[in-house]
Amino acid sequence: MPADTSSLIAPALDQLRVHHPMVPEEVPGLLERLAQVPDPRDPRGVRHALVVVLALTACAVLAGATSLLAIGEWIAEPRTRCWNRSVRASTR
Repeated sequence: MPADTSSLIAPALDQLRVHHPMVPEEVPGLLERLAQVPDPRDPRGVRHALVVVLALTACAVLAGATSLLAIGEWIAEPRTRCWNRSVRASTR
């Protein structure tokens, strides 16, 4: 079914089709982009930096989490195998 004429989908897709050549150094990384998100939380209750919370949430969603509960469980789950592997790699 084609999009309605008042739909913003077609203009949005047209904007996405325009490709400006970029070099990798010009493209900010995910953490750099997430660090630009303003933190609306009251500073008195902050335990973790917002960029960390957002990055872990993105990882959980990419790993298949589809709810807030699943994201929390994914973040809380110990990842000793991955941790041990990264620690071994960094000490070489």
